[in-house]
Amino acid sequence: MAVYNTYSDSANTAVRAFLTKVGEYYLGHSFNTGSGKGKRLWQEIREIHFNSTCAYCGEQNEKLQIEHLYMFNRAEYGLHHPGNIVPCCKSCNKRERKEDKTYCNWEEHLKIICNRANEDDQFEKRKQKIIDNFTKFNYPKLNENEKHSIRVIANSLYENIKTESEKSLNLYKELDKAFVK
Repeated sequence: MAVYNTYSDSANTAVRAFLTKVGEYYLGHSFNTGSGKGKRLWQEIREIHFNSTCAYCGEQNEKLQIEHLYMFNRAEYGLHHPGNIVPCCKSCNKRERKEDKTYCNWEEHLKIICNRANEDDQFEKRKQKIIDNFTKFNYPKLNENEKHSIRVIANSLYENIKTESEKSLNLYKELDKAFVK
């Protein structure tokens, strides 16, 4: 639960909802990982393809979380799609940052985790398992124009939600002045 909600929070939620719908467009059906077919797909990925282990560190864990390999945000525009999710333990589900403060991509993150655990020999094996997941679930290979379109729409949506939130507050203040005070 958020300690303090901002306009950016609602804008980020709108962007994630958009990325979910784009992912479902390519998938051809709903991908609600909390129920129905989407939940069954998530369980299959977690329990069968990854044997209930974290895709990054390889540890078996009962409380694995969904990790979007291409981050599910307005920086990477990863789609909510079965090909883009893997099981991840809580400690590995925190992407490392580079010196320029941007997040590492999934492959760089995997490399860091394998290096930290002195498991360099596991890097290629885990990487291939992740790549196999992209392939098995047919994660869309978006061309640059498609990526750019998603980026433009997501950024516009983000800015519009923030602007509308501010306009709503200003409208409330005007109404409050006119009718309440």
